[in-house]
Amino acid sequence: MFFICGTDTNVGKTLVSAWICCHAGFSYFKPIQTGTQDGADTDAVKNLAHAPTYPEIYRYSTPVSPHLAAHIEGTMIDIDFIQLPSSQRLIVEGAGGVLVPLNPQHLMIDLIKKLNIPVIVVARTTLGTINHTLLTLNALHSRSIPVLGVIMNGLTDHYSSGVISAIEWHGSTSVLAECPYFQSLTYDTLKKQLLPQKLMTALI
Repeated sequence: MFFICGTDTNVGKTLVSAWICCHAGFSYFKPIQTGTQDGADTDAVKNLAHAPTYPEIYRYSTPVSPHLAAHIEGTMIDIDFIQLPSSQRLIVEGAGGVLVPLNPQHLMIDLIKKLNIPVIVVARTTLGTINHTLLTLNALHSRSIPVLGVIMNGLTDHYSSGVISAIEWHGSTSVLAECPYFQSLTYDTLKKQLLPQKLMTALI
């Protein structure tokens, strides 16, 4: 059971979640979803990975931070109301980054701490990712939240090895995989891209 968090929004958390579910036999759960007017990540994972999924606890149409989406719809997110499904092999995906607000008292990192499961951080490969990734790792480490490692998502270049080394050294972690680039993203194309052995071993 692992929590997939990102260094920011739209870094590829859902793609990585689907990739893992497709190849490692995990179910999928996203407790808080915003932006359903553009589609839901649960539906994307179901279609891409053909994996079992669980319904969201909080689901909002506006594509903004969870606390704002809840306010717009006249509700408030209560993290005590969020309980994990009974599945032992479960991928839990967050919304936005670890410090995104959920309500006036709690951030996403508070929910991660409450759920008490190890975290996989998804990071971009673009310029600035070292800083964003190390800030995310520092926030998790400061709360004594166990980090399984980092998965890089995006096009790589000849600087990628130096970026990975910096994240591993300064973040006291391991980069478990570089998610492949998909020109066409379907179940068939996702199924063809096996998880690297380093990531598979970490997930056991």
